[in-house]
Amino acid sequence: MALYVHKYGGTSMGSTERIRNVARRVAKWVRAGHQVVVVPSAMSGETNRLLGLAKEIWPGKAGDAYHRELDQLAATGEQASSALLAIALQAEGLQAVSFTGWQVPVRTDSSYTKARIESIDDQHVRAELDAGKVVIVTGFQGIDAGNNITTLGRGGSDTSAVAIAAAIRAHECLIYTDVDGVYTTDPRVVPEARRLNTLSFEEMLEMASLGSKVLQIRSVEFAGKYKVPLRVLSSFTPWDIDIEEEAKSGTLITLEEDEQMEKAIVSGIAFSRDEAKISILGVPDHPGVAYRILGAVADARVDVDVIIQNVSKDGKTDFSFTVPRADLERASLLLRDKVLPELGTDQLVTDAKIAKVSIVGIGMRSQVGVASTMFRTLSEEGINIKMISTSEIKTSVVIDEKYVELAVRALHRAFGLDQ
Repeated sequence: MALYVHKYGGTSMGSTERIRNVARRVAKWVRAGHQVVVVPSAMSGETNRLLGLAKEIWPGKAGDAYHRELDQLAATGEQASSALLAIALQAEGLQAVSFTGWQVPVRTDSSYTKARIESIDDQHVRAELDAGKVVIVTGFQGIDAGNNITTLGRGGSDTSAVAIAAAIRAHECLIYTDVDGVYTTDPRVVPEARRLNTLSFEEMLEMASLGSKVLQIRSVEFAGKYKVPLRVLSSFTPWDIDIEEEAKSGTLITLEEDEQMEKAIVSGIAFSRDEAKISILGVPDHPGVAYRILGAVADARVDVDVIIQNVSKDGKTDFSFTVPRADLERASLLLRDKVLPELGTDQLVTDAKIAKVSIVGIGMRSQVGVASTMFRTLSEEGINIKMISTSEIKTSVVIDEKYVELAVRALHRAFGLDQ
């Protein structure tokens, strides 16, 4: 007997019939002798519906009091799906009980709408498992030190599931989604993309941060930190598929040292269209300038990704960096109003029509010429590189958005990922 955490996304919980199928799948695992904790998302579209109601009532910007109520509101979506799943499991003849995040409790900080998990008390969950019950825990939510309900941000149910798996020392955390694993790239862009049998935590972390939407990045961070094996698999396979076959399906995300790890130099191609570039021209080239620019942006909670500073000429330099496209206007206004006057320049140039394309693979550590292959491939396709960022297991380039699909297809072929 092993202990598993099952996580089901909103599409998997999208109707009463799909909830019944989830219950039948979970029942299969329980009847095979396993203990199961289930972390469901809200039914598909429900969180958007709830937040839309709040926006209808007050479309303007508001402070912590407003965001506290948003969390109170949004958390009800998972509460409803968890209760419905418990009822469905009871209809299957199993004992089942659902808990909200505050009943466990899942302790978080007080950053409403984007809280971070600080601790999980597993005693309540373990007691119910030992009593022979299936335990359902609402994803996406917790409770802060002031007993206020908090939510973890979009995709937070993935993080909830991994954190619970870490707390109860689960054998594996199964992330059931609407895809059957992690692919070498998006199959909608490259039909020849292959499903990967295994990935390291490092590779998955890079792919999640670079634009792959399969897993929330914080869930992968949690899994790597606490060494929780993750398996991404489809909830749309027949629920009565043989359990041994199901347990080996999808993509296993685990330690790099796993002997089964694929040895390809490049494991996947990630890309993101949600990018924008900001350039400040004529910046004084002296210590502290980068901090004055990026510190102000960080204080505004805008993420910065690729950074380039040009060679100094006549004591001046140009400073460029990328931000999420949704934050471009806010970051630009902040820089124009507060930072540029201090630097003695008014030259700020923005570009919202860029994209980032990245190659990822642990095999890149021990191979030379990987980046040059990437650059040569893009050159042969007539694609100009605007910015470059590298690490041990990834190389990213910023290019014009209109070339992103061409770049992904060309790189996928160049590194033999369709083989």
